[in-house]
Amino acid sequence: MSWFSAALVFVVVWWLVFFMSLPIGARSYHEAGEEVDVGNVPGAPMRPRIWLKAGISTLIAVVLTIGIYFLVESGAISFRG
Repeated sequence: MSWFSAALVFVVVWWLVFFMSLPIGARSYHEAGEEVDVGNVPGAPMRPRIWLKAGISTLIAVVLTIGIYFLVESGAISFRG
């Protein structure tokens, strides 16, 4: 696997993990029974913690990319005919 392929795998895995982590721990103003400020949507998350989720997604994506790299290099997964 070339460095370019590994970078592409990392980017795809990172986005998948990031999007899966977005709803975890998110509570909207409506669910919490809080007053909504003028101009805000009641369904918007109160504290989305985007930077924490991005950091955790990066760590998980690194581990999964390394695992995929070793699977491809060992021959267990082959993308060539």
